Amino acid sequence: MRKIFELLLRYKYIFLVIIFSIISSASLLHSGLPPTHDGEYHVVRFWQFDKVLRDGDFYPRWAPDLNFGLGIPLFSYIYPFPNYVASFLHTFGVSFIDAFKLNLFFAIIMAGIFFYLWTKNFFGKLGAMVGAVFYLFSPYLFVDVYIRGSVGEVWALAFFPGFLWAITELILNGNKKFLPVSILFLGLVIFSHNILAFLFFPFAITYSFILILMSKEKRNKLINLIKVILISLGLSSIFWLPAILETKYTVGLQIYDFRTNFPDPYQLIFPSWGSGFFGGGIQNEMSVQIGLANLLAVAVSFFVLYKLNKKKDVKRFLVSFFILSFFLVVFLMQEVSLFAWEKIPLMNYFQFPWRFLSLAILICSFLAASIFTVFKSKFLSLFLVIFAVFLTYNYAHPAYYLEREDSYYQTRPNFIDGTNSIGNVFNTIWIKGDFVREKDIVGDLDKNIKVDKREIKSTKYKFNISSGRDFPLVLNTAYFPGWIATIDKNRVNTYANKNGLITFNVPKGQHRVEVSFSDTPIRTLSLAISLIAFVLVIKLFFQNWYIRYK
Repeated sequence: MRKIFELLLRYKYIFLVIIFSIISSASLLHSGLPPTHDGEYHVVRFWQFDKVLRDGDFYPRWAPDLNFGLGIPLFSYIYPFPNYVASFLHTFGVSFIDAFKLNLFFAIIMAGIFFYLWTKNFFGKLGAMVGAVFYLFSPYLFVDVYIRGSVGEVWALAFFPGFLWAITELILNGNKKFLPVSILFLGLVIFSHNILAFLFFPFAITYSFILILMSKEKRNKLINLIKVILISLGLSSIFWLPAILETKYTVGLQIYDFRTNFPDPYQLIFPSWGSGFFGGGIQNEMSVQIGLANLLAVAVSFFVLYKLNKKKDVKRFLVSFFILSFFLVVFLMQEVSLFAWEKIPLMNYFQFPWRFLSLAILICSFLAASIFTVFKSKFLSLFLVIFAVFLTYNYAHPAYYLEREDSYYQTRPNFIDGTNSIGNVFNTIWIKGDFVREKDIVGDLDKNIKVDKREIKSTKYKFNISSGRDFPLVLNTAYFPGWIATIDKNRVNTYANKNGLITFNVPKGQHRVEVSFSDTPIRTLSLAISLIAFVLVIKLFFQNWYIRYK
């Protein structure tokens, strides 16, 4: 008992961060599903991803039961990390509804811990604890969790401070053990949410360059940064490379107009709380406020910068960079920046200008921690923590809970007959016409054509077929590159019929037919790159952890 008490005293600040993480996420442990914008979509996706994974596809790309049972290449475009977490939890009997909530719960705890570990490098344990609490109780984090239900974004908000911690240890402190750790964290950000990864990337690179400029052995540190970027991109290429190069085979991916998603200045300042979509009306519109505590931290950071003005150390440059970044982020969220959104390539990829709040809350929380470079008062830290928690604690819960089971989402047409996405995006470009859900994967056949010994899995079909004539066989599966068919182990050409379904010609006689969803050359290349990068990461772990430790 004494040793436990000593540990609590020694690591009291990180224990406090964990406690506040649990306080901010405790509502997720309630039974039922919070009625968020994306939550029900994720429950269905978890089910489909897990089904394909258990059928033997270790990197699922196809959702077989959606789109009237025709399937869609959903997971070629949707970030995979939360789906793997859900499948892992489901292995232990956790429902997909609970897996959704536990995804968010664990991500919030990781966010607090990684933010603390990162900022402790600059502002000590006390400042890092305060900054982590500000991060955990930022209004937009609660919007992401309890209103939007964007599980991928919340994981990205957890792993990004983890990357900043690792890259700080690598560059500023010269700890080579964190070379593979940095690679893993950056890869996890990409696997968690591709859009936020793209949003965070310029900020992370600039931050890293500041650390390099303020450190010795700049050349070696720059080489290490390049290694981190290239290997992490290689590690995650299995996700992003096909998603980019095969986007042309799907429809509707750009359904949002960024021009209608600029918040007014007052919306960034004044508290408001609704559960509707942004732009849905003031009465029920979701909040896009930065947070009064966060704005106070930005204001006080000017005084901190004034006090640091005589010191030419890394803290001064970082505080300056974070203040400038805050105003740039606010600018990009305002309609006055429309010209930038229209002229800068790929800006429309972010979809919503208010999505920059993900970066704003990290910046503000860092500046809150920076206060403790000037003030060392524990009383001040207590005041700031109470202030941050008091202002937003009432947001740390959903409006109510939907008491449902997984089967509710696996059987209702409104959840599985579409593409499980707003606007029915991710459908293939070949699909045309109206469909109904068929009982058999094989389409309507002439009575003289016999099909038996079916072995049907998510992305692999096997059956015997016999016919007295040649005929085109149509499967109740959407055509998409990667679907291949063999007859008696000889590959045959597949094509899309007029409705966009897989079709291939079958000669007369008795045959064994196999149809499977396989990798295209692009997917094979991306897999090879990811495997090479993975081997490099293992090698770096061995070199920098095992050998050095030994």
